[in-house]
Amino acid sequence: MVTHDRYFLDRVCSKIIEMDCRSIFMVEGNYDMYIRRRAERIEAMDNEIARVRNTLRREQEWISRQPQARGGKAKYRIDAYNELKERSRNVRNDRTISLEARASRIGSKIFEAVDVCKSFGDKAILKNFSYVFAPGEKIGIVGENGVGKSTFIKMLQGLEPYDSGSWEVGTTVHFGYYSQDGIRFDPEKKVIDAVRDIAEDITLRQGRNIAPMQYLERFLFSPADQQKFIRKLSGGERCRLQLAVVLMQQPNFLILDEPTNDLDIITLGILEEYLADFEGCVIVVSHDRFFLDAIADHIFVMEGDGIVRDFPGSYSEYRAQADSENRRSQEAQKPQQKERSTAERPAKMTYRQRKEFESLEEEIAVLTDEKKQLEDFFASGDQGDFAEKSERFREVCSLLDEKEMRWLELSEIGS
Repeated sequence: MVTHDRYFLDRVCSKIIEMDCRSIFMVEGNYDMYIRRRAERIEAMDNEIARVRNTLRREQEWISRQPQARGGKAKYRIDAYNELKERSRNVRNDRTISLEARASRIGSKIFEAVDVCKSFGDKAILKNFSYVFAPGEKIGIVGENGVGKSTFIKMLQGLEPYDSGSWEVGTTVHFGYYSQDGIRFDPEKKVIDAVRDIAEDITLRQGRNIAPMQYLERFLFSPADQQKFIRKLSGGERCRLQLAVVLMQQPNFLILDEPTNDLDIITLGILEEYLADFEGCVIVVSHDRFFLDAIADHIFVMEGDGIVRDFPGSYSEYRAQADSENRRSQEAQKPQQKERSTAERPAKMTYRQRKEFESLEEEIAVLTDEKKQLEDFFASGDQGDFAEKSERFREVCSLLDEKEMRWLELSEIGS
């Protein structure tokens, strides 16, 4: 599988393959093990490069002092020097995104919703939704596909009308919207030109300004990449460009709709750190449990039919509570289901009962014949063995009553 879901990788995968520096690295274990092994590998590589450079520096001094050593017996040392020089160039390409765009000031009033309703035909998205958003809040939105998560955040920005209620947004709020659809860039424009069309100067957190070319380099766009036409960008490059454009406009309220779909894991980690320190407000719609746990203070659970539940905790805490509630509900239903099934489903005879039932039919038939014979004897007026046959008649009648009663019990079970 290829996935950016770190919890999924950690719980499911037993082997991780990383593509890095034009090489394949394989780790036996889950994602947590991979992270540890990767850190160890990078540290070992960095130590090796440092050792090679120290040796190279000493050899460089020898080469500079001994020009006559370029021939004869010292040729092996010259060859070793050239090999070290080549190895020293194998520097890890550990370029990472640098997210330092500044957020504009935000006032005390963010947005306030009072009894907001929204539906599409018979499908309700919101029913009497009320909420007052506080400065600095970071909310995750979860729910099944189709419950209206994207519609909710479009309504927040005024991109989608609501049916009734009140929805007021503060005057100082400046939205930055990273959506699944992405910003509509002109595919025939170059990357650098698309950014320059928005701003010729970008302000960073420290208050200093940089040019678009320097800014794009922070998002891993080399000077050559900046000259690419947008239509030639990969999916990941388009996502990085979109993220760069969203942040360069200094939003104080970030709305991220599935930001983890195309960003690599390293970039996601950097984005998580940036959002953790972000002084504005954040709403995140995501299926990435790790990302939600790292960012969201609490969770809006869109349960469908217009119901939005505010859960005061992380996504993992919400899932743990939901799973616990499901287990309790299932356990509470078990006795009812057992009683209902006992009442509704007739019991079936066991093998032993069925054999007993068949035997009873034969015994009852034999006893009935014997009873009939005894009755015929008594009707004939014959007095021979009368006392003995009278005693046997009582025994036969008693046995017959007993056998017939048992036969009736078993016949009700098998009916």
